[in-house]
Amino acid sequence: MQRTMLHAKLHRVRVTQVEIDYEGSVAIDAVLLDAAGIREYERIDVFNVRNGERFSTYAIRGEPGSGLISVNGAAAHKASVNDLIIICAFGVYEEREARKMKPRLIYVDASNRIVRSSHAIPMQAAG
Repeated sequence: MQRTMLHAKLHRVRVTQVEIDYEGSVAIDAVLLDAAGIREYERIDVFNVRNGERFSTYAIRGEPGSGLISVNGAAAHKASVNDLIIICAFGVYEEREARKMKPRLIYVDASNRIVRSSHAIPMQAAG
């Protein structure tokens, strides 16, 4: 059996640009892409924390060290500058690989600079 697993997450990055007339995609600071292990043109899912919008597109490299998160093309209707979004990438793994797999989780500050990384999300306690 194959399983689709989270392999990378950029948690609560801030949208810095919205470009409706730019070719579709999300441009992401190359430093963030590399830290998360997301490749250029890889499919990503985007979750907008502010308005609940969810969409799939692909990643393109943005200027390294710029903090750039630019939502482009048709997806630009689903985000605004300063929205917080979560960007996820998934991979398909054989059962044996899936058991050993650990995602790259990248956490940023208000300027989209990396503040920490992890390989596990803490267990959520019952409320």
